Amino acid sequence: MYTDYFFRTYICEKYHSIPGKNSILSSPIEYLKGVGPQRADLLKKEAGIFTFNDLLEYFPFRHIDKTQITDIRDINSGTDYVQVLGKITSIEILGQKSGKRLVASLYDGTGELELVWFQGINWVQKILDLGRKYRAFGKAGFFMNTPQISHPEMEEILEGSPEKGLFLEPVYSTTEKLKARNLGGRQISKLTYTLLKLFSEKDIPENLPDQILAKYHLLNRYKAFRQIHFPASLQEYMEAERRLKFEEIFISQIRLGLKRYKRHTFSKGWIFSKVGDYFIEFFNKNLPFELTDAQKRVLKEIRKDIGSGRQMNRLLQGDVGSGKTIVALMSILIGADNGFQSCFMAPTEILARQHFKSIQSLLGNLPVKVGILTGSTPAKEKKEILKGTASGEIAIVIGTHAIIEDTVIFKNLGLAIVDEQHKFGVAQRAKLWEKNEISPHVLVMTATPIPRTLALTAYGDLDYSIMDEMPPGRQAVTTVHRMDYTRPQVMDFIKDEIRKGRQVYIVYPLIEESAKLDFENLMKGYEEVKAFFPEPQYHISMVHGRQKAAQKQVNMERFIKGDTQIMVSTTVIEVGVNVPNASVMLIESAEKFGLPQLHQLRGRVGRGSDKSYCILMTSVRLSADAKKRLKILCATNDGFQIAEKDLEIRGPGDIEGTRQSGILDFKLANIIGDKKIFEIARNEAENIIDQDPLISSEENLALRSFLLLHKGKNSWSMIS
Repeated sequence: MYTDYFFRTYICEKYHSIPGKNSILSSPIEYLKGVGPQRADLLKKEAGIFTFNDLLEYFPFRHIDKTQITDIRDINSGTDYVQVLGKITSIEILGQKSGKRLVASLYDGTGELELVWFQGINWVQKILDLGRKYRAFGKAGFFMNTPQISHPEMEEILEGSPEKGLFLEPVYSTTEKLKARNLGGRQISKLTYTLLKLFSEKDIPENLPDQILAKYHLLNRYKAFRQIHFPASLQEYMEAERRLKFEEIFISQIRLGLKRYKRHTFSKGWIFSKVGDYFIEFFNKNLPFELTDAQKRVLKEIRKDIGSGRQMNRLLQGDVGSGKTIVALMSILIGADNGFQSCFMAPTEILARQHFKSIQSLLGNLPVKVGILTGSTPAKEKKEILKGTASGEIAIVIGTHAIIEDTVIFKNLGLAIVDEQHKFGVAQRAKLWEKNEISPHVLVMTATPIPRTLALTAYGDLDYSIMDEMPPGRQAVTTVHRMDYTRPQVMDFIKDEIRKGRQVYIVYPLIEESAKLDFENLMKGYEEVKAFFPEPQYHISMVHGRQKAAQKQVNMERFIKGDTQIMVSTTVIEVGVNVPNASVMLIESAEKFGLPQLHQLRGRVGRGSDKSYCILMTSVRLSADAKKRLKILCATNDGFQIAEKDLEIRGPGDIEGTRQSGILDFKLANIIGDKKIFEIARNEAENIIDQDPLISSEENLALRSFLLLHKGKNSWSMIS
């Protein structure tokens, strides 16, 4: 929405038309020869192909190498797909009924190969002739020590025609419905070939500046599209892929850069002009430890934003225990010093209450009133909080999504903080920004470290702060992997910790039995824990998502106060629970958790001065990926290293929250494998925004035209 408004307001006054708006690329797909209305409907529904341009950008997911002819004698057990050329020396039908098959022999002068068909036998008989020369392609195998291809692709080589098919054949993804209407991968290939024959270079205009094309030796756009579909060699394909990957990343970074520029230039924000008594008294008297250099750096960045007169829109990511809450509170106190209220929204009631208690404790005797608002807040208490919020008496409101309800009115909301922001939807977050006539400053926080490349892509329209340093006294947690058969020894270790006065978490992944998943459920696990730790010698709390909020809170409070030594729980305690006396985190069926979640759970211990431990309990049978995840977690406590490794293992589509991100929907680029291209493309995009923020110079004419024609998708992290 912004991109469209921005360009039309600031550029279209000078340039009155949008080049390419009526180009052949925008033609409906039904007008392509070989498609028609019925096939077009199917292509739209099944493949998202509505226009010629959509088909052009429907890239093959691989190519079959048909540039080589292999001698039959060279086929061995390591041979994969193979192309051979020879004469048919025999054709016979063997077997009966379901075992019926057609077997032909092909001889190339070096050896003999069997060609086998189990289906379409009558049709195959009609196209094969003894003594004629054919090119056969398919996956090689062996039967009775004889090389064989089942259901090969066959092409007759006529007298005088070239004997080698020197090309890479594109393979396109398809669906069963498309195949049923004769729109399989090969048919899509034919349609794409037909499409490309219609185009000249002017029909696929350039969108990158000439200086960038020259600097990085990139193909022009027309050649890149021809070569990505139908390359003559692997080298041609790689050149085309490199060019189009660069384009995808570069355009996405230009769009994000324009959003940043728009915010920095045009978005009004409340001015927090002073650091006053609340902040100074807290800093001098209440600060529980000396700030780390990382905390000081982030506070400096926030203070610069909130004093600039433009709205702050900043992402703060910091590892578990890095002290984000202190930074958030000190930012809130600057707001209070300037007469503004703040709200602090958390995804769960447990986390909201933890923040409430933590902030109240940190404030001590400071005359700053704090209220908490959740779904379970009693009606009478809620009425008082709403009254205090509307009057301005309550300076800080902490809560869950209950804060965004229409009944919650602020007198003067100046700062909105969202914790674990990826667990809220865009619409939910946006409701907070409407709580004042000028949108409040925004600080979104996450304790799930995000790899740099992913952060700069998914959050490129936000300003970005990292806290990569732990407060003094925070000990590294020792993490070990143990198998089920060592359970008695693990339980003895836990008993030793309890005898020392420590407390223990035992976390299970599920509440209910599942026939498909081979691990203990919470209720069964609870009974097992009670068998190892019988009453009255031991006291156990249990918390899970199906409990009523009041019961959950009572059980949590018992553990926090030390009335119980063991907390048996599901992952509801993943974030927000702060019990410094807890020294052991036992994670049952740890192979069922992702790396970020394991790291978050581990962060619940090691919060006090005592040595702490995380025990990853699994069955003996583990997948290769599970072994890799557990090994990584045992090797490091660095959340940023863990995030990088997790990205390598799972890919960006599975990283929590990024599924919502239109900006990550790259067709070719891969943020794991293409880091170098990402860095280069981002730097070039930033240079252009810095030098030509309106994209109005002559050298950026092609880029401007493309952006006007293709509005693109908004980043899901664009929250203002």
